Amino acid sequence: MESALEDTGKEGKKESSKKHSVAGSIVKGLLQPVKLSRAELYKEPTSEELNHLRETESLFHSSLLRLQVEELLKEVRLSEKKRERIDAFLREVNQRIMRVPSTSETELTDQAWLPAGVRVPLHQVPYTVKGCFQFLPPAQVTVVGSYLLGTCIRPDINVDVALTMPREILRDKDGLNQRYFRKRALYLAHLAHHLAQDPLFGSVRFSYTSGCHLKPSLLLRPHGKDERLVTVRLHPCPPPDFFRPCRLLPSKNNVRSAWYRGQSAPGNDSPEPPTPHYNTWILQDIALESHVQFLSTMLGSALGLKDGVALLKVWLRQRELDKGLGGFSGFLVSMLVAFLVSTHKIHTTMSGYQVLRSVLQFLATTDLTCNGISLCLSSDPSLPALADFHQAFPVVFLDISGRLNLCADVTASTYHQVQHEARLSMVFLDSKADDGFQLLLMTPKPMIRAFDHILHLCPLSRLQAACHRLKLWPELQDHGGDYVSAALGPLTTLLEQGLGSRVHLLAHSRPPVSEWDISQDPPKHRDSGTLTLGLLLRPEGLTSVLELGPEADQPEAADFRQFWGSRSELRRFQDGAIREAVVWEAVSMSQKRLIPHQVVTHLLALHAGIPDTCVHYMGGLLDALIQGLKEKSSTGEEALAAVVRCYDDLSHLLWGLEGLPLTVSAVQGAHPVLRYTEVFPPTPVRPAYSFHEHLRERASLLPRPDKPCPAYVEPITVICHLEGSGQWPQDAEAIRRVRAAFQLRLAELFMQQHGLQCRATATHTDVLKNGFVFRICVAYQREPQILKEMRSPEGMISLRDTPASLRLEKDTRHLPLLTSALHGLQQQHPAFSGVARLAKRWVRAQLLGEGFTDESLDLVAAALFLHPEPFTPPSSPQVGFLRFLFLISTFDWKNNPLIVNLNSELTVEEQVEIRSGFLATRTQLPVMVIVTPHDRKSSIWTQDGPSPQILQQLVLLAAEALPVLEKQLMDPRGPGDIRTVFRPPLDMYDVLIRLSPRHIPRHRQAVDSPAASFCRGLLSEPGPSSLMPVLGYDPPQLYLAQLREAFGDLALFFYDQHGGEVIGVLWKPTSFQPQPFKASSTKGRMMVSQGGELVMVPNVEAILEDFAILGEGLVQAVEARSERWTV
Repeated sequence: MESALEDTGKEGKKESSKKHSVAGSIVKGLLQPVKLSRAELYKEPTSEELNHLRETESLFHSSLLRLQVEELLKEVRLSEKKRERIDAFLREVNQRIMRVPSTSETELTDQAWLPAGVRVPLHQVPYTVKGCFQFLPPAQVTVVGSYLLGTCIRPDINVDVALTMPREILRDKDGLNQRYFRKRALYLAHLAHHLAQDPLFGSVRFSYTSGCHLKPSLLLRPHGKDERLVTVRLHPCPPPDFFRPCRLLPSKNNVRSAWYRGQSAPGNDSPEPPTPHYNTWILQDIALESHVQFLSTMLGSALGLKDGVALLKVWLRQRELDKGLGGFSGFLVSMLVAFLVSTHKIHTTMSGYQVLRSVLQFLATTDLTCNGISLCLSSDPSLPALADFHQAFPVVFLDISGRLNLCADVTASTYHQVQHEARLSMVFLDSKADDGFQLLLMTPKPMIRAFDHILHLCPLSRLQAACHRLKLWPELQDHGGDYVSAALGPLTTLLEQGLGSRVHLLAHSRPPVSEWDISQDPPKHRDSGTLTLGLLLRPEGLTSVLELGPEADQPEAADFRQFWGSRSELRRFQDGAIREAVVWEAVSMSQKRLIPHQVVTHLLALHAGIPDTCVHYMGGLLDALIQGLKEKSSTGEEALAAVVRCYDDLSHLLWGLEGLPLTVSAVQGAHPVLRYTEVFPPTPVRPAYSFHEHLRERASLLPRPDKPCPAYVEPITVICHLEGSGQWPQDAEAIRRVRAAFQLRLAELFMQQHGLQCRATATHTDVLKNGFVFRICVAYQREPQILKEMRSPEGMISLRDTPASLRLEKDTRHLPLLTSALHGLQQQHPAFSGVARLAKRWVRAQLLGEGFTDESLDLVAAALFLHPEPFTPPSSPQVGFLRFLFLISTFDWKNNPLIVNLNSELTVEEQVEIRSGFLATRTQLPVMVIVTPHDRKSSIWTQDGPSPQILQQLVLLAAEALPVLEKQLMDPRGPGDIRTVFRPPLDMYDVLIRLSPRHIPRHRQAVDSPAASFCRGLLSEPGPSSLMPVLGYDPPQLYLAQLREAFGDLALFFYDQHGGEVIGVLWKPTSFQPQPFKASSTKGRMMVSQGGELVMVPNVEAILEDFAILGEGLVQAVEARSERWTV
């Protein structure tokens, strides 16, 4: 049975059939120290080892980091064998290209000579263009890019090859009106047709160079088993000195309006708009060879620099920053390393790790959107100034010529995202954490997991109309009709201005670089997928529903009204000022978190003409899973705050009680509600008498058997510490009796002094206040110590932990401390409540809630806020839940403790000590170890569970749920059924016990909430109640307790306490093994003859019948799935 959780195969059954201890189950896969002989241990280090140690000390902050970096570089570097095979393929490619036949000269618009099986890989709009074309073999074929420099990284090995087109096929004025780009595209089309017929190539396809629609490239892949070895990208380019540089300055126009728009030439009073991007794309082709020569000179034979570039490429790839048009590519970071070498900020002797640090430090502290940089050392006055480039481009980084902006396609948003990531990386590199390498280079950061809210603009064709609405004709002319790229910058600027202090960062996806067959037309701009925007929210800016504008008589007021349109209105404020203001509709915390949705849809509709039906906002889709029945507009933060306020009032009353023999020294909450992590917050209850029998002598109610089960009311535990006194007895039983007397006295005083309904027992006092029931437990601080005292026969007293002392210490000391710390965390991070509650809702929905304590799941959720690296702390429940699934599924529970540093009480040194102590005592610890400042060794919240198999099942379920949910949230057509990942897999259970909803008090909390359920005996009108409601009455839980007591040795039982209608049963494999007859072990078993001997085997039919008898009235049906097991 347990094995079915871990693995349905035979191997799992073998393992679980051996009665493993927790320790035994951990040893497999546990990291063990290497054992060395004495001679090896004390051997003198060689001079090489000493040099290695010296290098490690000066170039890395730890030897572990050095090992990790070296292993990663080995993994991503290209092996010599593969390099030889690629070189051989490149020689073949070169020969094939030079053999392609020439063509006769034709007009550019006369393309009848093209064979039927190939299309021009360019949108020829407008089609009419002057000029002639003729194909001649390239004057030169040169390998350029990272392959030649030795900085390319696996798994995608691309080799860029520049084909220098002969001068004879180009004309002086080809820089005008896309003539050069048309010739370039026809050159590729002719090449493609001939190369596609060659058996050397497995695939010949077109793509765009870095996503630029005017610059197609031809992709060649080998045939057969080497198809994935390499992709050769062919880039036609002009001879280096063909075009005059002065014509390609950012202020020059090379796309005439009369040609592009079909209008008459503008008059003298309206000059042609500059085309900086168009000019840059031509310059990029001209500079291909000079750039690779420059990088070869700068990086040279310095292995450390090349390692640094490789590490930076991995860093960019994990953050999805390097792909698509305007991505921060590997070429850009190579140039950045060269710039830092030229300015002496990086030395050629540095290690790859130091180069990585230096570049990240530079990116984190240098804003290229304000202060551009240049590799050009020339003082030629004819060169344009940096200011000219800043006017034309958002990000400026000039190459060695001083004329080409390497960051021309990078938007300000993308660069700010790179800066943000660099700052985050520097923070945890400076912290010198043990897992810095893992977080920096091995943890992927997809957009859906890195940003709090995501929105998709779909269909992209809407951006074409937006360009017209925003009057972006010059940008469209410059981008060759690419309306997605033209609109991107203005739209992100517009939204950043509108969102203001609500967002820390707004980033956008880059359209992916598409590939297509040579026989197809190139994909249209609208076919490049979806434009996705990511919002990183600023928690402190989220709570305001007001956008405060200037005073009505200020000149800025007109701009404010123009920006916000009909949402702007004049308002008088308490200080007498009359101002323009925008007020958003939001009352609850969940609605306030979604104000950015209102802002975005309003501004896009107003300024860009994009209706809200085209904006698919993914921000609060999971909120429905933690909303109460009547709370459709709130995720429960307000209800939890109401309970906390009521608790505060009660604690004031408790402090002020007169007549207690000892004064109250502390009042502490010890319930999930008081740390804001109760999945469904309690609501004030007022029971209907018709649903209950009234016990007048005890002033209490009982459920009536002929009515549906009444509403579930859980008391909220409060620990009341009394002052120390010499009058306290020193005997455990006597202390219990004194505490019972205090409980009775508390009830009397509350009734006398405040008129509150109370019920006292020997261990607690229940107090009904404002419809909430609080369970006050009196505690004496020395009681756990007295329970630990053990007296020897000689009369010596020693202290030893006992189950009773540990339980009491956990309930009266650790639990209140944890509740207080997590309450404080909620004040710092308002999203904590939603994340913790979603996490618990999901774990319980998988029927695994019994294996994990409330506190352990709260601490895992807290870790996402206290140790968010490499992310920032979540500001929405959605992204927090995704990271919870990622943490559960990827954390190495066997070899690492999860350290949750509440209130930052643990220093770095203490954390290192905890980790080393953990490895030394691993086999004595539980399978899941969570360490806090007050619990550094024993992991008290996971001592009783989960078992190794239950944890393994949770890890598997999280690993399966995460990609499903992320795919749903990244789907622009809508997420579909978001509850899919919350539904449990029932096919793994051997028996299913189906329950009657009539007797499930929390039926409405189910994942698939029923449209109708039973009335639960609560009055809807608010008002005081004179009677204590029925507490903790949950028939399915009581039934489960009976099942576990009766059949716990034969089976495991799983249930979702939040309205689950099914109990899943798994047989334990050991229970089906025949056992010798014993009179003491006949329960649930029957005698059979096996090999002439009488043995005991489970009597499954009788057990299933007992399941139904025990749950009579509650159980609807017992489904035996006998195909899964045999006796």
